[in-house]
Amino acid sequence: MAPKYQQVADALRADILDGVYEKRMLLPTEQLLCQRFRVSRQTVRQALSVLASEGMIERRQGSGSHILQTRESLNAPRRTVAVITTYISNYIFPSILREIENVLSTNNSAPTLYATQNQVSNERRILQSLLDGDLPDGILVEGTKTGLPNPNLDLYRKLISRGVPMVFMHGIYPELSDCLSVLDDNYGGGRQLVEYLYGKGHRSISGIFKNDDLQGLQRYAGYADALRDLGLPLEDQRVFWYNTESKERLLSDNSFLDLTSGILHNCTALVCYNDEIASRMVSLLLSQGVRIPDEIAVVSFDNSPYSELSILPITSLSHGEYNVGRMAAELLIGLFKGQSGKSLLAPWTLVTRKTS
Repeated sequence: MAPKYQQVADALRADILDGVYEKRMLLPTEQLLCQRFRVSRQTVRQALSVLASEGMIERRQGSGSHILQTRESLNAPRRTVAVITTYISNYIFPSILREIENVLSTNNSAPTLYATQNQVSNERRILQSLLDGDLPDGILVEGTKTGLPNPNLDLYRKLISRGVPMVFMHGIYPELSDCLSVLDDNYGGGRQLVEYLYGKGHRSISGIFKNDDLQGLQRYAGYADALRDLGLPLEDQRVFWYNTESKERLLSDNSFLDLTSGILHNCTALVCYNDEIASRMVSLLLSQGVRIPDEIAVVSFDNSPYSELSILPITSLSHGEYNVGRMAAELLIGLFKGQSGKSLLAPWTLVTRKTS
């Protein structure tokens, strides 16, 4: 005979598949389940864990167990979604992909992951492989080097012409602006960081930005406009630009400090393109005896693990509950259901730490 928790799980699974509960409904409380099956709370929790591992339910602390799958949803054809991002396993991408998978799995859809490494040649191979094989039901894509002209627009247009719904994340090509997108409010974030530093008394604010991605250009635009509007000088020598190809070298040796020495001269605050760059700068500055934030304050974007695990935790802009991956996946599911949808901007919330 099966263990009691397995018997409870089997009975609840049968109820779900027989239509006793509808999708998104709540299962009875643990107390009621204990009474129904005449078992302990520990046994009920084991049974619910089994159903959660099967994707039948989602357990949420404080709100109970939500039904995710019904007979109708299980019998429906499973959709395939191509998820194309620049990277997969580093920086903020694990959390983005995790949220995408959560949304897709609860809507009878499965992701196939592709990474371009922010190289347009890789992007082209991926797009061509999608056209040559079985077309996916939908595409979630983070554009490659969106700050530059893109040579792969022809393949994107072919996919669109063949009826494949598409949602862009983080950056979008201007030529494909009719597609839905979920973007960071990069311009607003650039302004927000400068205004925060100004409020802390800083009047000489330098910046480090990435010039081959739309995010970097927009963050710079917000930074520059805020300086102008606050009556602060915007001087070219106070801004350092880098790109995808130069990033690894900058992060791996001490030349970064030499290259950025010009923007650091007489500055009291530094706006960094992201936490990875900020973490490296904090480490290099501290190694040179620079007191942070007393001599130079450092702020950044993304509130990634880098911001928390840096030698000095970094003040950084966070999306909080507004996960771009989840928002984009929900837009795509809406397209599957015939909804028109609209493009979204993910707002920022500032998380202040020791570097400012």
